[in-house]
Formats: sequence, C-alpha cells, structure tokens
Amino acid sequence: MSIKLSLRAFCGLSLLLVSVSLLQAQLLTTSNLELKADAEVTGTIKDYSAGNTLVLETLPPNEPIQFKLARNVSFADTDGKPIEAAGLTTNRRVRVHYHKVNGDNIADKISLIGN
Repeated sequence: MSIKLSLRAFCGLSLLLVSVSLLQAQLLTTSNLELKADAEVTGTIKDYSAGNTLVLETLPPNEPIQFKLARNVSFADTDGKPIEAAGLTTNRRVRVHYHKVNGDNIADKISLIGN
C-alpha cells in the first residue's frame, strides 16, 4: 500500500511542478510582449502635469486613460513639427504613441490634432 501511495504522491507532485513551470513560462512571455508592444490612441486631454502624466478622454463608454510621460517624450504640432510641451493644454485633441511597461502606459510621442 505505501508504495502505491508514494507513487501517487510522486506523480501528483510532478504534475504540479510541470503546471507551475508552464504558468511561469506563460507569464514571462506575456510580460515580454507587453514591453515590446506599442500603440496609438486619440482623444482629448483631460489633465496634464508637465513632465509627469497625461490623462486622455477617449470615446464613451471608455474610461479616461492615464499615461506616464517617458523621459524622452517628444511633442509635435498638427504638421508633425516638433514643439515644446507648453503647447499641451486641457481640451486639446491629441494622438498619443505609447507602450506598456509593468502595466503602466508610457507615452513617448504626443501629437496635436487639428480641430
């Protein structure tokens, strides 16, 4: 009896270890994809803190999206020409290019959109 019990315990433990290893591999793959993924979103500036954050209103029923600004974030006018961050104000329409890092949206380019 004890040999059968030991064999079952060994098989159960082996199955558990394999499952944990597969889960860890899946999590690592997902994290790596998020770091490489980049996207753009268009909306209206709801809140802006120079050098820190930007909150963007998009189409309802979506919630506002918060972005942290990258250290090297660039800003462009409606023609794509570089501008200073001072050109950003609330209620301005913008396109934000961003990527995800550890669950945060990191904006690296913000472009004004003409009305």
